Amino acid sequence: MDNNVFEQMAKKYDTEERMALAKIIVKEVRLELQNSKSSSLLDYGSGTGLISLELSDLVESVLLVDSSEQMLEVAKAKISNNEIANASVLYSDFTQDTPELKADIVFMSLVLLHIPDTEKILRELFHILHDGGKLVIVDFDKNDRINHPKVHNGFSHDKLKDTLSAVGFKSTEIRTFHHGNRIFMNQDASMFLSSSIK
Repeated sequence: MDNNVFEQMAKKYDTEERMALAKIIVKEVRLELQNSKSSSLLDYGSGTGLISLELSDLVESVLLVDSSEQMLEVAKAKISNNEIANASVLYSDFTQDTPELKADIVFMSLVLLHIPDTEKILRELFHILHDGGKLVIVDFDKNDRINHPKVHNGFSHDKLKDTLSAVGFKSTEIRTFHHGNRIFMNQDASMFLSSSIK
């Protein structure tokens, strides 16, 4: 993944459009995580924490993991300014090297589409989860109008389920929850939430 792009974007990352989209995602993920009081949440590809910091009241702890130091600097400032006692950050890229971590919930929002080897990263995340843990992915549905050399054009529910099953997840439920105008590379698109149990 080309981090330089994200390093440069970090300070200006929280645009009104991104914040509006984040609100929609937060609302959906809150429903998914409403009974997770004693759980540890790891947000992989957290960016500036637009989503996971809004979920910090639902879980025991939140770890924001990103491969952009600049993004995490912005996240750290938010944690400090909002006095979020149960959130911390980790600079890491699991596509290169995965540290020894364990979590009850791994969350990934609009990150999978940036990772070329989908199955490899899902294996890494599977390894991090405790048995019975949950992987929650928010991303775009397959979209044939998108064509970009560095970004998947969304995901088919059936193919993603097959990959998650091959990685070792016991069950996966996927639902499309939002259709928006020009939200994916300036194209109209829909987003899904996938929830898998290890």
